[in-house]
Amino acid sequence: MSSPIPITKAGLEHLKEELKNLLTVERPFVKKEIAEARAHGDLKENAEYHAAREKQGFIEGRIQEINSKLPQFQVVEPGKMKTDAVAFGATVTIANLETEENITYQIVGPDEADLKTNRISFQTPLAQALIGKREGDAVTVNIPRGRMEVEIVSVEYI
Repeated sequence: MSSPIPITKAGLEHLKEELKNLLTVERPFVKKEIAEARAHGDLKENAEYHAAREKQGFIEGRIQEINSKLPQFQVVEPGKMKTDAVAFGATVTIANLETEENITYQIVGPDEADLKTNRISFQTPLAQALIGKREGDAVTVNIPRGRMEVEIVSVEYI
Protein backbone atom coordinates (compact mmCIF):
# COMPACT_ATOMS: atom_id res chain seq x y z
CA MET A 1 0.00 0.00 0.00
CA SER A 2 1.16 3.52 -0.75
CA SER A 3 1.92 6.03 1.96
CA PRO A 4 -0.99 8.04 3.37
CA ILE A 5 -1.91 11.34 1.73
CA PRO A 6 -2.78 14.04 4.29
CA ILE A 7 -5.99 15.95 3.65
CA THR A 8 -8.26 18.19 5.68
CA LYS A 9 -11.79 17.02 6.46
CA ALA A 10 -13.18 19.80 4.26
CA GLY A 11 -10.85 18.78 1.42
CA LEU A 12 -11.99 15.16 1.63
CA GLU A 13 -15.65 16.18 1.64
CA HIS A 14 -15.03 18.38 -1.42
CA LEU A 15 -13.43 15.48 -3.31
CA LYS A 16 -16.29 13.14 -2.36
CA GLU A 17 -18.78 15.73 -3.66
CA GLU A 18 -16.78 16.05 -6.89
CA LEU A 19 -16.83 12.26 -7.31
CA LYS A 20 -20.58 12.12 -6.66
CA ASN A 21 -21.16 14.88 -9.24
CA LEU A 22 -18.97 13.12 -11.81
CA LEU A 23 -20.83 9.82 -11.31
CA THR A 24 -24.41 11.09 -11.08
CA VAL A 25 -24.41 14.24 -13.27
CA GLU A 26 -21.41 14.54 -15.58
CA ARG A 27 -21.07 10.90 -16.68
CA PRO A 28 -24.77 10.47 -17.62
CA PHE A 29 -24.80 13.86 -19.37
CA VAL A 30 -21.77 13.09 -21.54
CA LYS A 31 -23.22 9.66 -22.44
CA LYS A 32 -26.34 11.46 -23.64
CA GLU A 33 -24.19 13.92 -25.65
CA ILE A 34 -22.35 11.01 -27.31
CA ALA A 35 -25.63 9.28 -28.20
CA GLU A 36 -27.02 12.50 -29.72
CA ALA A 37 -23.83 13.10 -31.71
CA ARG A 38 -23.90 9.49 -32.98
CA ALA A 39 -27.42 10.09 -34.25
CA HIS A 40 -26.09 12.79 -36.59
CA GLY A 41 -24.37 10.17 -38.73
CA ASP A 42 -20.78 10.09 -39.99
CA LEU A 43 -18.52 10.01 -36.93
CA LYS A 44 -15.26 10.76 -38.78
CA GLU A 45 -16.14 14.41 -39.32
CA ASN A 46 -18.44 14.85 -36.33
CA ALA A 47 -16.75 17.43 -34.07
CA GLU A 48 -19.50 17.18 -31.43
CA TYR A 49 -18.92 13.44 -31.14
CA HIS A 50 -15.15 13.82 -30.78
CA ALA A 51 -15.52 16.61 -28.23
CA ALA A 52 -17.97 14.52 -26.19
CA ARG A 53 -15.65 11.49 -26.32
CA GLU A 54 -12.73 13.65 -25.15
CA LYS A 55 -14.86 15.00 -22.29
CA GLN A 56 -15.88 11.43 -21.41
CA GLY A 57 -12.20 10.43 -21.25
CA PHE A 58 -11.47 13.29 -18.86
CA ILE A 59 -14.45 12.42 -16.64
CA GLU A 60 -13.56 8.72 -16.50
CA GLY A 61 -9.92 9.55 -15.76
CA ARG A 62 -10.88 11.88 -12.91
CA ILE A 63 -13.27 9.28 -11.45
CA GLN A 64 -10.50 6.70 -11.54
CA GLU A 65 -7.98 9.13 -9.99
CA ILE A 66 -10.25 10.05 -7.07
CA ASN A 67 -11.30 6.42 -6.46
CA SER A 68 -7.68 5.27 -6.40
CA LYS A 69 -6.68 7.94 -3.86
CA LEU A 70 -9.66 7.69 -1.49
CA PRO A 71 -8.24 4.75 0.50
CA GLN A 72 -4.90 6.57 0.89
CA PHE A 73 -6.27 9.79 2.37
CA GLN A 74 -5.58 10.43 6.03
CA VAL A 75 -7.74 13.18 7.50
CA VAL A 76 -5.87 15.74 9.60
CA GLU A 77 -8.03 18.09 11.63
CA PRO A 78 -6.29 21.47 12.00
CA GLY A 79 -8.56 22.58 14.87
CA LYS A 80 -7.14 19.81 17.06
CA MET A 81 -3.50 20.84 16.63
CA LYS A 82 -1.72 21.68 19.90
CA THR A 83 1.21 23.66 18.55
CA ASP A 84 2.07 27.25 17.77
CA ALA A 85 4.46 26.20 15.00
CA VAL A 86 3.43 25.98 11.36
CA ALA A 87 2.30 22.48 10.40
CA PHE A 88 -0.15 20.81 8.02
CA GLY A 89 -3.55 22.51 8.20
CA ALA A 90 -2.22 25.78 9.60
CA THR A 91 -3.59 29.08 8.38
CA VAL A 92 -0.51 31.29 8.17
CA THR A 93 -0.36 35.02 7.55
CA ILE A 94 3.00 36.16 6.23
CA ALA A 95 4.40 39.59 5.47
CA ASN A 96 6.59 39.96 2.40
CA LEU A 97 9.51 41.97 3.82
CA GLU A 98 10.27 43.56 0.43
CA THR A 99 6.76 44.71 -0.51
CA GLU A 100 5.34 44.84 3.06
CA GLU A 101 2.23 43.02 1.77
CA ASN A 102 0.45 40.54 4.03
CA ILE A 103 -1.06 37.38 2.60
CA THR A 104 -2.74 34.45 4.30
CA TYR A 105 -2.41 30.81 3.18
CA GLN A 106 -3.73 27.54 4.52
CA ILE A 107 -1.30 24.64 4.19
CA VAL A 108 -3.19 21.63 2.83
CA GLY A 109 -2.71 18.41 0.88
CA PRO A 110 -1.90 18.42 -2.83
CA ASP A 111 -5.41 17.30 -3.80
CA GLU A 112 -7.07 20.30 -2.17
CA ALA A 113 -4.53 23.02 -3.02
CA ASP A 114 -6.05 25.99 -4.85
CA LEU A 115 -4.20 29.28 -5.25
CA LYS A 116 -7.45 31.14 -5.97
CA THR A 117 -8.54 30.41 -2.39
CA ASN A 118 -5.00 30.72 -0.94
CA ARG A 119 -4.73 27.02 -0.13
CA ILE A 120 -1.22 25.75 -0.86
CA SER A 121 0.14 22.23 -0.79
CA PHE A 122 2.51 21.31 2.02
CA GLN A 123 4.85 20.20 -0.79
CA THR A 124 5.36 23.73 -2.22
CA PRO A 125 8.62 25.58 -1.54
CA LEU A 126 6.74 28.24 0.45
CA ALA A 127 4.99 25.73 2.71
CA GLN A 128 8.20 23.73 3.14
CA ALA A 129 10.02 26.90 4.26
CA LEU A 130 7.26 27.80 6.74
CA ILE A 131 6.71 24.38 8.35
CA GLY A 132 8.19 24.23 11.84
CA LYS A 133 8.55 28.02 12.13
CA ARG A 134 6.63 30.24 14.58
CA GLU A 135 4.97 33.63 14.70
CA GLY A 136 7.62 36.37 14.41
CA ASP A 137 10.15 34.16 12.59
CA ALA A 138 11.78 35.54 9.44
CA VAL A 139 11.96 32.98 6.64
CA THR A 140 13.81 32.88 3.34
CA VAL A 141 11.85 31.13 0.61
CA ASN A 142 13.49 29.89 -2.58
CA ILE A 143 11.12 30.66 -5.43
CA PRO A 144 11.58 30.30 -9.21
CA ARG A 145 12.63 33.93 -9.63
CA GLY A 146 15.08 33.95 -6.72
CA ARG A 147 14.53 34.37 -3.00
CA MET A 148 11.75 35.95 -1.04
CA GLU A 149 12.05 37.13 2.56
CA VAL A 150 8.90 36.84 4.68
CA GLU A 151 7.97 37.15 8.32
CA ILE A 152 5.31 35.01 9.93
CA VAL A 153 2.65 37.36 11.27
CA SER A 154 0.27 34.73 12.66
CA VAL A 155 -0.32 30.96 12.83
CA GLU A 156 -3.83 29.65 13.43
CA TYR A 157 -5.50 26.27 13.41
CA ILE A 158 -9.14 26.76 12.51
